[in-house]
Amino acid sequence: MPAFFIGHGSPMNAIEDNEFVQQFKKLGENIPTPQAILCVSAHWLTQGTKVTAMPNPKTIHDFGGFPKPLFEVQYPAPGDPELAKITKEILSPFEAELDEHWGLDHGSWTVLRHIYPQANIPVIELSLDYSKPLSYHFELAQHLAMLRHKGVLIIGSGNIVHNLRYVDFQHINHLDHGYDWAFSIREKINNHILDGNFQDLINVQNLGQDFKMAVPSYDHYLPLIYSLALKDNEDQIELFNDYIIGGSLSMTSVKISA
Repeated sequence: MPAFFIGHGSPMNAIEDNEFVQQFKKLGENIPTPQAILCVSAHWLTQGTKVTAMPNPKTIHDFGGFPKPLFEVQYPAPGDPELAKITKEILSPFEAELDEHWGLDHGSWTVLRHIYPQANIPVIELSLDYSKPLSYHFELAQHLAMLRHKGVLIIGSGNIVHNLRYVDFQHINHLDHGYDWAFSIREKINNHILDGNFQDLINVQNLGQDFKMAVPSYDHYLPLIYSLALKDNEDQIELFNDYIIGGSLSMTSVKISA
């Protein structure tokens, strides 16, 4: 299976039809049907690593201030307790805990409902241990790569450039409207992704002051690290939805496939 990093953007993408959603819809049409999906979402931050293991994960509306129709959306995909157990095992010696309480947060379902609208493919989520450095996450994620050979589609969901303090809501729908630092770091990170230079994306002190503006916290950046860690020597990397919106958000997404 391929692997993706998806720039998920606003929760409203779940119910809107725009440039980004059109690309989400195409993803499921152009790849083999997965046996299951493992999603690494920017919106499940934990102490320690957890993996959802319930048979029927709930749809979590982990946001506020949006229209009622968004809160009415459900994504009733089944879980996969057996895959959760396998994931826990293959992560060893990294420790992971099976979780029965979380579900599917909007980092997962707002994207998946466009890729697989019938919600008929089992989905599990893997949490982000927010106490650990980027290098830890990259090494842990490398253990997940074998799941690609078992028919599991792995998706990291976040946003590379993600500084909500500087969002220009008046131009939120204007493609490639942004601050100079947003464009600068997008170009730098995109080049490292395409060149396969992942160490400079882990050693972020090499990315300069623009990175600190574009990525003030690692929550939405970490899913990119997970997706890149899955690449093997035969894989190619493609970018899509590569736009800055609202001044300080990037929708840049990544496809990794042989």
